[in-house]
Amino acid sequence: MGALIIGILVLYFIGNAYIYIKLLHQIATLPLWAKITISVIFWLLSILMFISFRARQFNIPAMVSRSIFNLGAIWMLAVLYMVLILGCFDIIKLIFHPVKYSFYIAMATTVLLMIYGNINYHHPKVNRLDIKLDKPLTSPIKIAAISDLHLGEGTGRNQLQRYINLIQSEQPDLIVIAGDLIDNSVRPLYRDSIADLLSQLHAPLGIYMVLGNHEYISGVNAARKFLENTPITLLRDSVVTLPNGLQIVGRDDKTNEGRKWLKELLTQTDSTKPVLVLDHQPYELANTDALGVDIQFSGHTHHGQVWPISIVTDIKFEQSHGYRKWKNTHIYVSSGLSLWGPAFRIGTNSDMGVITLR
Repeated sequence: MGALIIGILVLYFIGNAYIYIKLLHQIATLPLWAKITISVIFWLLSILMFISFRARQFNIPAMVSRSIFNLGAIWMLAVLYMVLILGCFDIIKLIFHPVKYSFYIAMATTVLLMIYGNINYHHPKVNRLDIKLDKPLTSPIKIAAISDLHLGEGTGRNQLQRYINLIQSEQPDLIVIAGDLIDNSVRPLYRDSIADLLSQLHAPLGIYMVLGNHEYISGVNAARKFLENTPITLLRDSVVTLPNGLQIVGRDDKTNEGRKWLKELLTQTDSTKPVLVLDHQPYELANTDALGVDIQFSGHTHHGQVWPISIVTDIKFEQSHGYRKWKNTHIYVSSGLSLWGPAFRIGTNSDMGVITLR
């Protein structure tokens, strides 16, 4: 994982350098002071996201910390699309001839894509599933299945309130959260009284959550302590049985290398009654299916958030998003109700699952 992160960082700074070289050609005729100013601003923007990671450890004004995070996130996405578009123009230049105003066309196209992506992000889809199980339930159950809210500097109070309104409008019997409720730190959650908003969540059969990798990033003990102030019940390698017979198996996140095996957890269940597994990262799905689990809900992938990263997640995961009926198991992988970093959905959708089990 460390090598992967280093590789991504290297590619990110190469991308910035590529754009900067193109930019220098555009500002070649400007005075020296203007070139220096533009260069300083450019490279400051390129490191803002990393500054925001460091800033989360300090008590700085909310508006400042949120602005640093958002500007850094926007810049990261802009770099991705500028590199892709400018790269296409360079290929055209090699094969045919240069495209006039290619730098400005790339800028305009990137801006338009990001405007679309931000609008799309703020309109999550509700995916409705009606699943008939082979095992008995005393009554049908309507489940609001959500993941990856990433509460913090990116997803704040206003956005969370919209999500809560969306969830509660479905009048679910049960709410399940497949991890990454918290983003990178619990500090902004206390600062913005996020626990008070989460207290608006209600479901007659309860609200159950498993940890995601970002709960570990934010500090697993700090995350656990924060959740104690909310109506959310945290399941860590544990099983709970609801009054209607549904058994919820909550797995600790894959980040914890010492977590229990799914086969071991299933020994705590009654095989004649339906089993719902919550597991943040959708790995080893074939094994889940072979063990005869009835339904699994996961998140984590975000379906890449934006194209073409979505292609990478399609290759990496057995099931990168959406619903699929395996041989024995119904599996739903959410793309996330919110997301990490840039608030844009390009070629993907934010989503919430509303699953009715019969």
